[in-house]
Amino acid sequence: MMRQYELVDRVRKYNPNADEDLLNRAYVYAMKAHGAQLRASGDPYFTHPLEVAAILTELHLDDATIVAAVLHDTIEDTDSTREDIDRLFGKEIGALVDGLTKLKKLDLVSKKAEQAENFRKLLLAIADDVRVLLVKLADRLHNMRTLNFVPVAKRERIAQETLDIYAPLAGRMGMQHMRDELENLSFRTLMPEPHAMIEARLGDLRSRNVKLIATIEQELVEALSKRGIDATVKGREKAPYSIFRKIEHKSIAVEQLSDIYGFRVIVDTVEDCYRSIGVIHTKWQTVPGRFKDYISTPKQNDYRSIHTTVVGPGRQRVELQIRTREMHEIAEYGIAAHSLYKDGFGAGSGAAMGESRSYDWLRRTVELLAEGDSPEEFLEHTKLELFHDQVFCFTPKGRLIALPRGATPIDFAYAIHTGLGNGAVGCKINGRIAPLLSELQNGDEVEVVSARGQSPPAAWESLVVTGKARAAIRRATREAVRMQYAGLGRQIIARAFEKVGKTFSEDMLKGALPRLARQSVDDVLAAVGRGEMFSGDVVRAVHPEIKVDRKPASPGAAGKAEGGWFGIKRAASLVFKVPGADEAGDSNAIPIRGFGGDLPVRFAPDGGAVPGDRIVGILTPGEGITIYPIQSPALTAFEDQTERWLDVRWDIDEENRDFFPARVVVGCLNEPGALGTIATVIGDLGANIEHVEFSTHSPDLRDIKIDLRVHDLAHLTGIISQLKSKSVVSRVERVYV
Repeated sequence: MMRQYELVDRVRKYNPNADEDLLNRAYVYAMKAHGAQLRASGDPYFTHPLEVAAILTELHLDDATIVAAVLHDTIEDTDSTREDIDRLFGKEIGALVDGLTKLKKLDLVSKKAEQAENFRKLLLAIADDVRVLLVKLADRLHNMRTLNFVPVAKRERIAQETLDIYAPLAGRMGMQHMRDELENLSFRTLMPEPHAMIEARLGDLRSRNVKLIATIEQELVEALSKRGIDATVKGREKAPYSIFRKIEHKSIAVEQLSDIYGFRVIVDTVEDCYRSIGVIHTKWQTVPGRFKDYISTPKQNDYRSIHTTVVGPGRQRVELQIRTREMHEIAEYGIAAHSLYKDGFGAGSGAAMGESRSYDWLRRTVELLAEGDSPEEFLEHTKLELFHDQVFCFTPKGRLIALPRGATPIDFAYAIHTGLGNGAVGCKINGRIAPLLSELQNGDEVEVVSARGQSPPAAWESLVVTGKARAAIRRATREAVRMQYAGLGRQIIARAFEKVGKTFSEDMLKGALPRLARQSVDDVLAAVGRGEMFSGDVVRAVHPEIKVDRKPASPGAAGKAEGGWFGIKRAASLVFKVPGADEAGDSNAIPIRGFGGDLPVRFAPDGGAVPGDRIVGILTPGEGITIYPIQSPALTAFEDQTERWLDVRWDIDEENRDFFPARVVVGCLNEPGALGTIATVIGDLGANIEHVEFSTHSPDLRDIKIDLRVHDLAHLTGIISQLKSKSVVSRVERVYV
């Protein structure tokens, strides 16, 4: 275990002005707080926060971050409180420790929801102060280094979480060195056999290529020195997990990879970077398509280098990364490198934030928190953002937009503005009209065409790749559905008020919101439209003196059936009785036009309904209105739920006639050509066949159940009449289910 003076010495090596008293007090406090607690390895628990602090001293971080690392588990795992830490070490350190503390007593059903909610809290804390992230990553790194002491089931869950979230998060923050170690530790735990195989192959290649690596390093240094460029060249071996991903992606063998060994050429200035490229490309043949300039166009995590691949000594492909010393620090340590050029972070993240492009992504991710998505959706969106490489595209005015690889113009539109994405109807890529679902490539210029009043199709959600686009499409879809339900609810409530002789007013409804336990009028309208609240309750909330009686009304014009299938009288309305008022009639039935309108309406399955039928609407919570013919036997299921019955009527547009569902059963001869005759009649009369099902009752006869789309009852009756006139047809019946 690291001694107290050793911790102080580590910090003072890079910061002679370190607050020795603060470090000593934190060491003693944490040691006493954790007391006799033990880790799974059997070591004193206090060794863990010390090792986390040691990892952060390697990054040369400020005193407050080191102290937060020493104290990071005190609130979560001991009797210490946030107030204790604030009082003894100051509010700055208290905020850091609190940001690293998991939420306790979460009343959540699933482990995934709990994980997501804790990750949400962590990201909010990181957005407030970047040092929270640095401590968290160091914490996870030490836990991964000691993962072999944890039970197998828990070990795999932790490794998967690290691979899914924390390693990509380290990469997004530019901390490539830490990302590589987190990935490899997770890889070894989750896939031990592939890990061992790749390690063995690397060991073999390493022993064979020792001289080649030394030769390339020497030739590079000499070639650059002759041109007056002072360069340091370092050979590096690709990490096992990175090799595994490339093998999986390209379906190739280890020996076929061209970049198992890479070389970093580190020079003094940006000018030297470009001069070095000239020297290298003059000396060795380049590999086409393998040149990338991340200096002129940095990655989103601040990474800057020039990449190229050449055919070097021994006809060996060699990958080169050329960068300045400052770029190298940022490439290895990411946001942690920014603190090397400061006296220390201020309270909060402003100092580092202004210098790091990594925070553009973090800010966008945190914006999703304010959009009301569930924790699981937020975690899903964050993973989408973490896992993708990037492409760089431009607006017509030259603005650079960084997107995940595989992004579409829809993602591009949402990256610019949510309104542009919601209204997108077309696009041009490099001046040519292209589909909105085209995959964007590096350097594409994208122009999005939008229209006011548009709403994105729900199907887009599964086709885009950015979390921001998915969240916005999901919100727009929900809002569109909500508006449909609100429109239905407004009609239901208006008719309920008319039945009791009152006029519906949204202003009057506002005063009744507390009695209905809703925040807004739209909430009430949508709740009624979804069937979660009954219109009679709204009437009673606004007019408490009115007595609401939920029972079947006398048969009305739109909803009666004398005898019918059951020998009963049925109505599709609620009765509101007002002292001294007559029963309301059925003249205010809700108009039904068909699919795709402003109301959430569907037709009963296995039969449907067509204009001309007497119909009834059944309000189903969360689904809207289902339309049944009054003869439908299925209505018996709703006999005791009269509050769900609605008066509805047909509202037909004669100029734009829709198709409606109906089902018939045709009895016919079991002989060749019978089906063709039936289909010809239906087609000639302008109807559509949706589905056909056969059943044979004897060698000579069979039944054909046909789902049709017809304009109205007259259209259907004509089809039935024509079918009956055919010699191959023995009977035709309409089916009501």
